[in-house]
Amino acid sequence: MKVIWKLVWPLLLCLILPLIAAWFAYPDTHLPPKFGIFPPEFVQDPPGFNLFMFCAVLAVEIVGYGLYLFPKLFGFKPVTPPTPATKAKLPIWFWIGLVFTGFFLWLMWARVTVFGDFVYYAFSPLWWGFIMVLDGITYRRSGGKSLFASKPQLLLFSAVISVGGWYFFEYFNYFVLSNWYYPYGQGLQNLPHATIVVLFLIAYSTVWPAIFEWYTLLNTFPALSVRFSNGPKLALPGKLLLWGGLAMIFVTVFFPYPLFWVMWIGPLAVLSGTLIRNNIWSPFTAMAEGDWGPALLVALSSLCNGFFWELWNWGSNQPAGLHPTNPNYWIYDIPYVNVIHICAEMPILGYFGYLPFGILVWVFFIWIGKVLGVNTDLQPK
Repeated sequence: MKVIWKLVWPLLLCLILPLIAAWFAYPDTHLPPKFGIFPPEFVQDPPGFNLFMFCAVLAVEIVGYGLYLFPKLFGFKPVTPPTPATKAKLPIWFWIGLVFTGFFLWLMWARVTVFGDFVYYAFSPLWWGFIMVLDGITYRRSGGKSLFASKPQLLLFSAVISVGGWYFFEYFNYFVLSNWYYPYGQGLQNLPHATIVVLFLIAYSTVWPAIFEWYTLLNTFPALSVRFSNGPKLALPGKLLLWGGLAMIFVTVFFPYPLFWVMWIGPLAVLSGTLIRNNIWSPFTAMAEGDWGPALLVALSSLCNGFFWELWNWGSNQPAGLHPTNPNYWIYDIPYVNVIHICAEMPILGYFGYLPFGILVWVFFIWIGKVLGVNTDLQPK
């Protein structure tokens, strides 16, 4: 029990500290505007474009993407790739997933009414179909190994954790005054609010599995799987990460716009610091040994999936004058850099946030696995 408490109390502080800070930051209401409304609504217009902030964020992103493109410049040494696995036949669930993905994407984008209200429910089956497609490709490339084939219980567990895990981020989103919101989330024609809430919770089940499927898929490419395995040894200080993350989360409530990015970095620092202090393996454990592959590949997995998230979300928006059909459709209200949208509601610089988000997803999964006593090993064998 003592060991579990060492893991749990940092997350409890993550949840409690913003509420304590809000008591002082909002003396009239003691809570941020529209706190607790679910799905989150538009709060207020954030600060507009700022050239200095845009250039500062761009500079950070150039370095981050440069690490992927030119690892030798960052001290990584070449490693001989392993022998590719013998290809297996595409499994039946790949074809089932392909049909689901194609049908529900068409239903969502075409907004057809021939199936009545069925279009309102397209989001989750679309994404579970896509998850099966990714798993089927991994199965073929790895010679018959994939999460669905080899670890179906773990894939199901990740779906359950995904529901609570994404609401964890929705919770922090209230304190940065809604970096994203759902304009159609409070009610659609013939769709009660209670039904919409259930649809959202089901949709949340797809986040963790999709990223993990991408991670296992990327590891089937021999050259990519070892591209970052022989780099600088960087041991992060667990205590500093833990308390630094908690401090950032607290301060962000008072400065939600300039510190909007803390909603991703703060919890990542807290949970990573917790695992490091308790000698529990995480992507940062491998990084301390010079293997940056787990961290960088799960981050890249999130970015790859983010492209489809944003593209399919953008295509599901309803043209002006017509009734909306996708309750899960979201819009971003990111301060300072909310410019340059290419077939997406996400601004071009916002995609970089998917990189730390991917690591955070895995770290959160490892953390909850240790708390519940579940083996959450995703590492390819």
